Amino acid sequence: MNSSPRNQIIALAGVFQAAALVERLAKTGTAPEAECTTCVESLFKQNPESVEDVFGGAENIEFGLKILRQFLAKRQHPEFTDSLRYVLSILYLQRQLGKNQAVMEIVGSRLDKAKSQLEHFGPNHDNLFAALAGIYTDTLSTFRFRIQVLGDFNYLQQQRIANQIRTLLFSGVRAAMLWRQTGGSRMHLVFKRKKLVAAADRLLEEFHTL
Repeated sequence: MNSSPRNQIIALAGVFQAAALVERLAKTGTAPEAECTTCVESLFKQNPESVEDVFGGAENIEFGLKILRQFLAKRQHPEFTDSLRYVLSILYLQRQLGKNQAVMEIVGSRLDKAKSQLEHFGPNHDNLFAALAGIYTDTLSTFRFRIQVLGDFNYLQQQRIANQIRTLLFSGVRAAMLWRQTGGSRMHLVFKRKKLVAAADRLLEEFHTL
């Protein structure tokens, strides 16, 4: 993948979008459907022609991009206090996955099988969430490091919401893989914040001049 600032910010926005949706689901029991659909469908874009193709167009990660931009500029976002922790955890988990070729092959094989459920049920069906959450549980959740999600217990104990959260974390790892492939690293969040903010601003301006 091309390591342009544009590609990096799109990939990183995908991570932030997944993280913010996890936080919202865990705390409120709901999350915007269109943004969730983008995350779910991104899991099945395994050989994309571009970073944008993974998300069906850069405009589909505007939700995550706005949150990312505020975190980079102000190092906080009053509505998503746990999201940055999820982002950093997702980036770390993706690094662990990248070191384990056997698990990566299992993930790819299981996603191929789940594709028929996407085509049959659509991206927001309980059966697909259950299948994708199962892949996450059987692979990424077996690593020593696990992401701890905080929220309202009444929501977290509901199987559908738990499956959605695991699916979104899974999609965050997918976006984190893109971030690595475009040359992104955790150090970028510390030392290249201004460049990332500028790239985010250009992309947001582009969205609103279409």
